[in-house]
Amino acid sequence: MTVPAGDLATLAAYYKEIRKRMGDFIVGNESLVELCMIALLSGGHLLMEGTPGTGKTSMVKTLARLTGCEFARFQCAVDSQPADIIGVRIYDQERRDFTLRKGPIFSNFLLIDEINRLAPKTQSAFIEAMSERQATIDGITMPIAPPFIVIATQNPFEFEGTFPLIEAQKDRFMFSMTLSQLDRDGELEIIRREHAGRLDWDAFYSNLKPVMNGKLILSLIGSVARVHIDEQLLGYIRDIVVATRNHSDVHIGASSRASIALVRGCKALAALKERTYVIPDDIKYLAMPVLQHRIILTQEAQISTISPSGIIGEILERIEVP
Repeated sequence: MTVPAGDLATLAAYYKEIRKRMGDFIVGNESLVELCMIALLSGGHLLMEGTPGTGKTSMVKTLARLTGCEFARFQCAVDSQPADIIGVRIYDQERRDFTLRKGPIFSNFLLIDEINRLAPKTQSAFIEAMSERQATIDGITMPIAPPFIVIATQNPFEFEGTFPLIEAQKDRFMFSMTLSQLDRDGELEIIRREHAGRLDWDAFYSNLKPVMNGKLILSLIGSVARVHIDEQLLGYIRDIVVATRNHSDVHIGASSRASIALVRGCKALAALKERTYVIPDDIKYLAMPVLQHRIILTQEAQISTISPSGIIGEILERIEVP
């Protein structure tokens, strides 16, 4: 079944309007906005790494408001417990029954700040929600209403009181991205906006009106899934993922979740560009955010200058494009 061209035109128009409105306050981060939209339309989650003050929280809150989705934020700490995220059942004396106090995970956009401050036991509380779209509280399993996207941040420069993400947790993220600080032009634009009084977050956010809604997003997700990928390009995705497993500097290569993420993500990227089909450049563009957090280097490679991104770049250069 082919995707109706009208659906993609509608999606492209909404996406253009979202980027325009976000640009009224957010400076830079265009690629992050794009990656978040791709993840939202393909049922994935995003892991961000970067220094504080790069606008991650403002960007995610703005995108959630513009897409008409419920937003929740959780600030991680070393003593956070799974119940703080999932929720807890509390006994009501008047009703003589247990009532459910839902945690922030029951939202559409969940921003998890500094996820690497969570102990592994608490990190694992996300695995069920991220992979199965459900949460279990006191043996009772409850679905998380779609659309649902988890966007987690981690600060690579603070090591005290942090725990590296467990591999099973990292693999649940469809994409990962490292944010850099603004360049000279971007920094000057921030200064100009502050001088002109255009960086009033409360005024901006209170006047922000949704462009989309959850029902429309679910409809567009169905359209995105029908974007066509040629058989040769499916083989190209396979070759890239398998190459990460056979590389001499890689201890553990990308899992099959990486293949699935590339298929779904490339369809969403093509749809945002108003195409009913995927092209090789879509695959090459998303290979880095899909693969870089899934590759575990050998011990020898870890103590050298070799990086997962360097290996992915080498693989993309070596494998013939259909």
